[in-house]
Amino acid sequence: MRARVGVLSDTHGLLRPEAVQALKGVDWIVHAGDLGSAEVLEALRGIAPTVAVRGNIDRGEWAQGLPSTEILEVGPYALYVLHDLRELVLDPAAAGFAVVISGHSHRPAIRQEKGVLYLNPGSVGPRRFDLPVSMAEIRVGKGRLEPRLIELPLRL
Repeated sequence: MRARVGVLSDTHGLLRPEAVQALKGVDWIVHAGDLGSAEVLEALRGIAPTVAVRGNIDRGEWAQGLPSTEILEVGPYALYVLHDLRELVLDPAAAGFAVVISGHSHRPAIRQEKGVLYLNPGSVGPRRFDLPVSMAEIRVGKGRLEPRLIELPLRL
């Protein structure tokens, strides 16, 4: 099985055209919280099937149906999604998760620990401090996961 998963977080109500362009052709979208509006979620669902979790700014009636954690299975891999990694209350390796996706910090990062891929795509919403505007992609294929961070160009 081959698949592409677009991963983003912390849009804070701003879905940049560059992010939409980077998501073209993905099989799944994962949003790790702080969507900021129902419109962002609707736009993502118009691109590809979307899994989203509630972040700390996601309030109001539109966000009440969003779970705090979610699981997406892509081929043989289980991806565990939550907003703030500090709220992880399980051992992902023992639970059989191949990937843990989180947001909240706005800091893009990819690391491996105990055979689990930890991915934070950063933020594609309003830029904070000197952090990049970024998202990520996971390519799933022939027995492996290939994550990569995508830094989006900033328009003036």
